[in-house]
Amino acid sequence: MIYIGADHRGFELKGTISRFLKGREYGFEDVGTFEYQRDDDYVDFAIEVAQKTAQNPAGNRGIVICGSGVGVDIAANKVRGIRCGLGFAEDQVHAARKDDNINILALASDNATEEEALRLVEKFLETEFVESDKYLRRLEKIERFEKAVYEKHKDNQ
Repeated sequence: MIYIGADHRGFELKGTISRFLKGREYGFEDVGTFEYQRDDDYVDFAIEVAQKTAQNPAGNRGIVICGSGVGVDIAANKVRGIRCGLGFAEDQVHAARKDDNINILALASDNATEEEALRLVEKFLETEFVESDKYLRRLEKIERFEKAVYEKHKDNQ
């Protein structure tokens, strides 16, 4: 499943990407925003996409959009099991999927045309992770750190 969410600055681009996903017959769920609301917060949509993606981080994917892409990227990466990457070039998105196994793509609506954004989404969805020892080792280090932080936080509550 693909989850997609955006704030007001990414609202129109989210609509374009949703139509693209529907046309390509991808299964997806739009988590909002469902109407332009100038005072909404990107955090709400990024966290919801990330939480839904994290229910099956190996199988689900997410797309989050805000003006710079940075806010949604930061917010999504706060959810355990998420590897969100800010996409700005096709070769970079390809490497992020292939090498780093990102499961959420963050997009900057202020810095990408609709055509550029669709190419980034397509590259994200069509690129598979290469399970080499080197890449798996690196991801395992991240997961160990994430688990240690989670356990420490849990113990301090």
